[in-house]
Amino acid sequence: MLSRVADNLYWMSRYLERVEHTARLIDVNLQQMLDQGTEDEHLRWERLRASLLTPATTDKKPHEDDAYTMMEWFTFDTDNPASIVSSIAAARENARQVRELISSEMWEQINRLYLQIRHTTIDEVWFSEPHTYLTSVKDGVQLFQGITDATMNHSEGWHFIRLGRFIERAYATATLLDVHFRAFFDAEYNDLRAAIDHLNYMGWVGLLRSCAAFEAYCKVYTAANIQPRSIAEFLLFNAESPRSIRFAGGLVQSALQSIARSTNTRHAGRVERLAGRFRSSLEYDQIEDVVDNMHAYLDTVQRQCTQIHNAIYQVYIVYPIDIALTERGAAQA
Repeated sequence: MLSRVADNLYWMSRYLERVEHTARLIDVNLQQMLDQGTEDEHLRWERLRASLLTPATTDKKPHEDDAYTMMEWFTFDTDNPASIVSSIAAARENARQVRELISSEMWEQINRLYLQIRHTTIDEVWFSEPHTYLTSVKDGVQLFQGITDATMNHSEGWHFIRLGRFIERAYATATLLDVHFRAFFDAEYNDLRAAIDHLNYMGWVGLLRSCAAFEAYCKVYTAANIQPRSIAEFLLFNAESPRSIRFAGGLVQSALQSIARSTNTRHAGRVERLAGRFRSSLEYDQIEDVVDNMHAYLDTVQRQCTQIHNAIYQVYIVYPIDIALTERGAAQA
């Protein structure tokens, strides 16, 4: 597969995962407006901005106590690179570049989702039903993922799509956890009880819902046990939840192993070692080992995701010409 094609498929998948994640976070924040006091509103939107890695200073940054402008900024504003419309446009452009390699159903679905977002305004959504609209965006991305699995050959290109999805999911979940658990490492909230009081019950439920993991969590810990320690353990180390970082790490390693086999790449050892180390640490680490230093641990997770991303580029996307010639010669021998 051409490196350009791999790059397009990888980023198409990352952007679509980002769209779903952003839509879910906005939806959860809007729903929490009904359950929490207005004094918490600024903090909720600030956590959202930090979770989506939006720059703290920008000429068009809205007031964080104005839900209308915050939703417009994160959903429809093309000047915000973290907005839904920016991410879906980027995903569609990457899909267009490889139009001949994806199925017609995949192209139709991503184009349909793009047109839905482009032809909708904030007023149409805000004064009707924001939850319904954001749910349709999430459903649209999930439908694309299902169509991809059902209509595309599970060959090299499909593995790059899977790789992009789970690298993005692992990084986004680690960032989200880091933002919410700052209460643990802020001197003002340096004990468990203060942290619970700071976010309160609905805040921790909101974190689980932001990861589409509330019901899955309750099946393991029950709804009566909404505790920060248990939430961290579930979203970091649960082997069965598709939204945990451990689950994502396993899928990243699996995708890279499949790509290496299908391409017969002889220089894939480093990226496979990074992915294996990432998966192993999540498989064998325990919450008791990290709970007292959560920020450093989550920072390491994010750094490992970045290292794997960079290694993917070095091996499969922008590898030197001498390596490419060596690979071609070996394949022809």
